[in-house]
Amino acid sequence: MAGAPGTGKTALALGIAQELGPKVPFCPMVGSEVYSSEVKKTEVLMEHFRRAIGLRIKESKEVYEGEVTEITPEETENPLGGYGRTISHVVIGLKTTKGSKQLRLDPSIYEALQKEKVNIGDVIYIEASSGAVKRVGRSDAFASEFDLEADEYVPVPKGDVHKKKEIVQDVTLHDLDMSNAKPQGGQDLMSMVGQLSKPKKTEVTEKLRTEINKVVNRYIDQGIAELVPGVLFIDEVHMLDIECFTYLNRALESTLSPIVIFATNRGVCTIRGTDVMSPHGIPVDLLDRMLIIRTMPYSLEEIVQIISIRAETESIQLDAEALHGMGEIGARTSLRYTVQMLTPARIIAETAGRDSIKLSDVEEVDELFYDAKSSAKVLAASEGYLL
Repeated sequence: MAGAPGTGKTALALGIAQELGPKVPFCPMVGSEVYSSEVKKTEVLMEHFRRAIGLRIKESKEVYEGEVTEITPEETENPLGGYGRTISHVVIGLKTTKGSKQLRLDPSIYEALQKEKVNIGDVIYIEASSGAVKRVGRSDAFASEFDLEADEYVPVPKGDVHKKKEIVQDVTLHDLDMSNAKPQGGQDLMSMVGQLSKPKKTEVTEKLRTEINKVVNRYIDQGIAELVPGVLFIDEVHMLDIECFTYLNRALESTLSPIVIFATNRGVCTIRGTDVMSPHGIPVDLLDRMLIIRTMPYSLEEIVQIISIRAETESIQLDAEALHGMGEIGARTSLRYTVQMLTPARIIAETAGRDSIKLSDVEEVDELFYDAKSSAKVLAASEGYLL
C-alpha cells in the first residue's frame, strides 16, 4: 500500500486484523524493528514470518469426567520394610447425569488429585493417555451449602463417564520454534541458576526450523493439523535495507508463507544500504512480486464522518457547524491535525462553560496552532531563521 501520510494505510491494516478475527494470526511490525544489537535482521524478519503462520491441531482425547463420589486410597505394607505403609492404588468414584463408574488408579494420580485439592463433590476430568487431572469446579448440587463461597459451581457433566473429546488448539509456528529452541534444564540447582542468569534471546537455527517444518508437513498430510496462513503487516517498509529485501525475496516464495502487506509513504528514494534509486525505496525485483494499492487522501465528507466517529469514541459533543468547519480544516490541512484539534477545542468549550464544541472554538484552536503545511510556509518565508 503506497500513499501520502494520513491516508489510512495503518488503519486499513487494523481493519484487516479485526475482520480476520482471533483465529487467524495477524502480525504487525514496523520496518525499523529489524535493527537489533542481539539478533540478526533476517532472524527478526523470519520470526515475524513464523508468527503470522498458524497451525490448527485437532486432537481426540479419551477422558473420564464426572462428580467425585468417593476417593479411597488402598494401602499395603511398605516393600522396603519399616513401619510406613505405601499407597498401592486409589479407588475413585465418578458420577455423571447418565451413570457412575468406579476407577482403580495409579498412586501417582492420587498425588495429582491431592495437588489439585480434589474433595468429594468436585467435578474433575482425568485424561486417559497422560493421567493428567484437572479440577473443573464444585458440583452445583452443593451450591446452597454455604451462603458465601469462593468456589466456582459447575453442572454435573452430561453423557457417560468415559468419553472421547475433540480438542482443537491454535498455535503459530513461532510458538513451536520457541518451545523447541529453549534448552530445557534439569531440576538441579545449578541448571536453575543457569536458566535465570541467561535471559538472552535464543536464536532459532535454520536446522531446527526445517525439522519443525517436516513435522508440520507430516501432520498436515495425516490430517491431524491444518495450516492457517495469516497476515504479516510491515509498516514503513522503506526502513528495511538491501539485505532484508533479498531475504524477503526468498521468504515470500517458500511453501510456508503468510500473506504479506507492506505500507510506505515514500516516492522514488534510495534503497537503504545502496546508492540505487528505486520506487518506494524497494528493489525492483521485489516490487515485481507485489500488487500495489494506492491510498488516496480522504474527501471532505469522509473526514467529517471520521471526526464524528472519533468524537463519539472520546465522548465529545460537537455542533453540526463545528463538525463541518473541522471537515473543511481537515481538507485544507490533514486528517491527523483535525483529530488532534478535538481535545483543545473541548477544553476551550469547557472553560467557557459549554458542553458541546461550537464553530468559534474550532476557529480559535486553528488560530492557536499550526499544522505542518502552514508551519513549512512560515519557514520558507523566513529564509532559515525564525525571526
